[in-house]
Formats: sequence, C-alpha cells, structure tokens
Amino acid sequence: MNLQVGVKVILKNNEGAYLLMRRSEAFHNETEPHWDIPGGRIDPSEALETALRREVMEETGLTVEGNFTLLAAQDIFVKAKDLHVVRLTYTSSASGEINISDEHQEVQWANREQALALYLDPYLRLVFETNADL
Repeated sequence: MNLQVGVKVILKNNEGAYLLMRRSEAFHNETEPHWDIPGGRIDPSEALETALRREVMEETGLTVEGNFTLLAAQDIFVKAKDLHVVRLTYTSSASGEINISDEHQEVQWANREQALALYLDPYLRLVFETNADL
C-alpha cells in the first residue's frame, strides 16, 4: 500500500467566515462536485508549512499569513488505488485577492452553519462537525 501525506487549511477571514471551494469535477462515485478547502499532497522533500503555503497560492492566489494550527489528522484509505493518505487539516488566515485555479469552479466565504449546509467533502464535514469552535 502506498502512503501519502496531504495537507489542507481552513482559512478564516476577519468576519469569521471560512473559504470554501467547489471542485471543478466530481470524483468517480459522486453525482456532483464537493465543496472543499485549499490543500494537496506534499512533495517528499517538502516541509508541511511549505506545502500548505504552495497549495494555497496555487489554488487561490492568496498568501498565508500567521501560524498554522493543526486541527485534525485523518486516515483516508482508497482500496481501489492501494493508497493510504494521512490528511492533516490546519487553520490559518491569508491575504490577497482570490484567483482560483482550474481545480475549482467557484469559491465562497461561509460560517460553520452555512458550510455544514453545503455538499462538503466528507473529511471536511467531519472536521466541521467535531470542532464546535469553528
């Protein structure tokens, strides 16, 4: 089984809303694309924070500011691909103007309740459901 590490970040703005991004395409077993947060897999020689900053810039055009706070660690097993992904989800803030990549079709800022009303990535939904501070 192949092991990969993925990093994601929940970006919060000054109004207390979180940046959510709707994927451009649905996964093979989905009927519509999920809403998710910026992030991706780390390169083998890349530090976690470096990967987070790179992914946020690539996917949103935003610059991460401040520190990262680890919020959740999750195991994702994809048996069809013989893959185990360890997903680390952080919180932080960012500045700049949003310019999304082609990986996503739209973005929105949402509070916790609004986020939970959306068709969220199941791992992100779990993070929102188990962290009442969000």
